Amino acid sequence: MSDPAKTRRHAERVRELVASLVREIKDPRLGMVTITDARITGDLREATVYYTVLGDPTEQAATKAALESAKGMLRSRVGHALGLRHSPSLAFVLDNVQDQAKEIDHLLAEARLRDEEVQRLAAGKQYAGDPDPYKSEDDEDDEETQRVGAREDLG
Repeated sequence: MSDPAKTRRHAERVRELVASLVREIKDPRLGMVTITDARITGDLREATVYYTVLGDPTEQAATKAALESAKGMLRSRVGHALGLRHSPSLAFVLDNVQDQAKEIDHLLAEARLRDEEVQRLAAGKQYAGDPDPYKSEDDEDDEETQRVGAREDLG
């Protein structure tokens, strides 16, 4: 088991290496790919590489196939560059950052519309009850004065 700092360094190095090696792949199925992240297990035997692809689902599938076919070359080059006894096996996972960003934008726009509707409904309305329903320090001083005055009357 290696320490977490070493694992993070190796994961970052794997990400950098795969990102640079992807440019050397001559497969025509490979689209506009960006390596976004890499994670490696504590024993440095398995690495998961996250990527995004610009394009529709067919281009994403073609890029995944191209990466899978180049996996052996990438694994040997990454293992050699890292200087490890065993080259880490690579797994490629599509990172849906663009889809998640679109969903977040949609949710924010919907929340903005709902806030505007609430503001429109609240315009010109008043709260039920007193404008200031909480006791203030002046009220407490008045009550204390009344209690002291009542004690003097009794005494």
